Amino acid sequence: MTDIIRLDGVSKQFGFVMGVDNVSLNVRKGEFLTLLGPSGCGKSTLLRMIGGFEEPTAGRIWLDGEDVTDLPANQRAVNMLFQDYALFPHMSVGKNVGYGLRVAGVPKREVETKVREVLELVGLADKIATAPHQLSGGQRQRVALARAIVRHPKVLLLDEPLSALDANLREAMQVELRHLHQKVGLTFIMVTHDQTEALTMSDRVIVMRQGRIMQDGAPQSLYDLPGSPYIADFIGTTNLFNSRIENGQVACYGQPLTINPQAIVAGTQTFGFRPEKARLLPGNASGANLLRGTVAEVFYHGSVARIVVDLGQGQVLVDLQISDAAVGLPKAGAQVAVEVASHKIMGFAAEDAA
Repeated sequence: MTDIIRLDGVSKQFGFVMGVDNVSLNVRKGEFLTLLGPSGCGKSTLLRMIGGFEEPTAGRIWLDGEDVTDLPANQRAVNMLFQDYALFPHMSVGKNVGYGLRVAGVPKREVETKVREVLELVGLADKIATAPHQLSGGQRQRVALARAIVRHPKVLLLDEPLSALDANLREAMQVELRHLHQKVGLTFIMVTHDQTEALTMSDRVIVMRQGRIMQDGAPQSLYDLPGSPYIADFIGTTNLFNSRIENGQVACYGQPLTINPQAIVAGTQTFGFRPEKARLLPGNASGANLLRGTVAEVFYHGSVARIVVDLGQGQVLVDLQISDAAVGLPKAGAQVAVEVASHKIMGFAAEDAA
């Protein structure tokens, strides 16, 4: 697949602070790529440099084979969808969507045709004469999307596009954005701090921290094979603990667990397991790889309950499917055993520790 974007050693320095630190990255044509990380990690700055809204301190940016490092935003074949939608309140939906085409001197009849087509695509053809203030938040989001794609840019940049929506609408728009990407075939590069959003919508996710790329991969590989404790804890939840390896075993808060030899790499000293990968058993259960403790708290999350188990020297989390809890959820104070299969335990090298 052809690369549409190439970043070569791109950095951005703000005074003494390095916002983006020597990032090299290729984005494939038609890909849905997400830049994921906490506030201040450099993801939005990187997006703005791709769009031409920030100048890199060092490095070069290539768009479809052309060096655009020094080109201003209005001369790049990209478009950006901002958090606040930036719709003109005095213009109808149709006028908002067609604004960029009119400024570019596209003939009136062609503008009308393209506006109708793109509004049909986002399911708002019947709102063409409606004012933005008469629309719901989700509808305004779709108008902004229509305006962003009507000129068919080579790359669409999305800066936290769903952050202003409530939870239910946000989930619905995740699906809509994914479907829209598949329909139009454009390259999407999205910034978000929401792990679920990134995993749900993306072909590829890049996790950033302190201006650098920490890991790059498909959503499932990032979740199942995190490269560091930071990734393991940032994407999803992981029970992390430090331990020496002795005779193929590690100590999780003072209790032994046998680990898969494949989880051991040179310098491994941090280990972890996902809450949903463990099983909660009665306190008198027998078997291998059991951590014995007491239920400290139970958090109900609808189809899943998160159980906090106190092991004495520390606590671990276990996610229990409600449908699997045939005898009901355990009560605080109950004696339980946490079963962790050896192949579910992840190991991380010392130099990767967060």
